[in-house]
Amino acid sequence: MAEVAMNPARVKKIIEAIESNWQAEMEAYHTYNALADRDADAVRAQVLRHLAVAELDHAKLWGERIKELGGAEPVYKGAPGGEADSLANRAGGVRMALRRLEIEESRHIATYGEQLKALGDEGSIAILDHVIEEEKDHYRELGSLLRGHYQAPAGAPKIEAKAVLEEMLAKRNQGRKQPGDWIGDAVYGVNDGLGAIFGIVSGVSGATAGDSKYVLLAGLSGLIASALSMGSGAYLAAKSKREIFDAEVEREREAINMNGPEARELLALYYQVKGLPEDAAHATVNHIASDPEQLLRALTSERLGSSEEALANPIVSACSGALSTAVGAAIPIIPFFFMNGISAVIAAAVISLVAHFAVGAAKSLITVRSWWSSGMEMTVVGAVEGAVTYGVGLLLGAGGM
Repeated sequence: MAEVAMNPARVKKIIEAIESNWQAEMEAYHTYNALADRDADAVRAQVLRHLAVAELDHAKLWGERIKELGGAEPVYKGAPGGEADSLANRAGGVRMALRRLEIEESRHIATYGEQLKALGDEGSIAILDHVIEEEKDHYRELGSLLRGHYQAPAGAPKIEAKAVLEEMLAKRNQGRKQPGDWIGDAVYGVNDGLGAIFGIVSGVSGATAGDSKYVLLAGLSGLIASALSMGSGAYLAAKSKREIFDAEVEREREAINMNGPEARELLALYYQVKGLPEDAAHATVNHIASDPEQLLRALTSERLGSSEEALANPIVSACSGALSTAVGAAIPIIPFFFMNGISAVIAAAVISLVAHFAVGAAKSLITVRSWWSSGMEMTVVGAVEGAVTYGVGLLLGAGGM
């Protein structure tokens, strides 16, 4: 190799130059990624991410060359966001940042061009030839972005509609509450466990004058039964929905195989009902139908009003339902571990009503209602439930049952 014949001083000088290149490429990588995260234009953000990946690839090439020359693995010394957090880029906005990046790419090209003559290292020159061509593409891409007529250079990855859609939805929903599928099961489970066991505790307390032995026996039995019931019910419900969905998908698949033209006509009618002109609807369907799996997904989505991604995971639903029910069910019986009689009944009522309010307020995570009104509604419902079951318990206790 050429570097073997070079003296140590020459090798050290080359490594220093290459490490400077590595630092510049890593800074560009972080800058592009940070700008992509902030850019509201989803297409432009995808282009910036593509450029970031290319810069990272360049850095890897320089890193490998440094190791080949016997240098230590380089360490990035720049900011986490690269130059994206500089005052000039923050103050000037995305377009000014892109313009500065365009200028920076031209500087990189010039610097690498000078290194072609100065380094005198065959391995580094081979990398320079490759990197310079890609940096020229980056310069042209940034220029087309700035001028509003983006054109991807030859060999650049195609902008995928799905990736752009995901980018747009993520930025559109940024800062909003996006509950996972399990949150609904968890809130419902806490509500169910709290309501059911509060009713049991109130009834048994009324019948036994708050005897903690009987209240704990009834409450703990109800807790276990409620948690298992909720968990198994949530699991079976989610699994049944998934099985029904899979069965419907297979029926649609058979229908498409048996009569493809009818399936395409049906999908076109769905699109026309949504407002798409007849010609455009048929053109869209013909394009989709070029991929049988895409046609199946599109028709299934229209027919069932759902997709596989929207289905809950049975295991997650079961675990969140069972655990949340147990948590809710444990609240009304906690005082009876430490207290007895009427004082325990009062303490249980207080913490249960507070918990009812908290659960109601938590429901605002997945609804559009205010936390205050939702919490008060749950508190009133819990109070009525507790009063009724306590009254029934008193009557049963007075009757000697």
